[in-house]
Amino acid sequence: MTQVLVIGYVWPEPNSSAAGSHMMSLLKLFRNQGWQVEFASPAQRTEHMEDLAQYGISSADIALNCSSFDAYLNELNPDIVMFDRFMMEEQFGWRVDKYAPDALKILDTEDLQCLRGARHEAHKAGKEFETSDLHTDLAKREIAAILRCDLSLIISTYEMQLLNEVFKVDRALLHHLPFMVDLSALPKQTPSFAERQHFMTIGNFRHAPNWDAVLYLQQIWPLIRKQLPKAELHIYGSYRRLRPPPCIIQKQVF
Repeated sequence: MTQVLVIGYVWPEPNSSAAGSHMMSLLKLFRNQGWQVEFASPAQRTEHMEDLAQYGISSADIALNCSSFDAYLNELNPDIVMFDRFMMEEQFGWRVDKYAPDALKILDTEDLQCLRGARHEAHKAGKEFETSDLHTDLAKREIAAILRCDLSLIISTYEMQLLNEVFKVDRALLHHLPFMVDLSALPKQTPSFAERQHFMTIGNFRHAPNWDAVLYLQQIWPLIRKQLPKAELHIYGSYRRLRPPPCIIQKQVF
């Protein structure tokens, strides 16, 4: 039976972040293939992490910069190793090459960290993002991890185009895999635009772009309220860390 090892940057929290939800979709997909799946991470377990055992997924705590991982890898003998974000490939990829050389290596980028970082720096500088902003040390590290893997999962068509055209990454190394949404679970009918009211944003507040977006919304919200005095802004997200004005409704979800 195919043995899959997933090395996570953090333990999956599907109710806290889109990344956690996406990771659980991948883990369930592997299990639906009839594969054995083990999730391992050097991160500390959290009270909000998913109970992987209920899906038949085993878990293991691993250490950074420690030869104990070599023995662990030898014993598990995985057919497929998937790294959760390029940082995990940097830490453990060379050990996988040495102790599980026949394993297929997959990089789940979640979203491109170099793109996220370049946009964040442009925002802090008060300038428009340009592709030239991408040429950073962070980008070199991430692209190197992509090139070392057999396949990388890319969540958006924009990132696919960017990797191919700006960084000249062979498309054979990339697979476009957006969020795996169960379309049958979505409502067949929704209210028309005229029937709707208020505004909503959702995002994990530990993710810097989500935090930047909420701070910007607080700046422009008074202008919106002048045009729509009865409008409400509903902010949803985990790890809340701000106190909004009375006209903004904030809810924390896990």
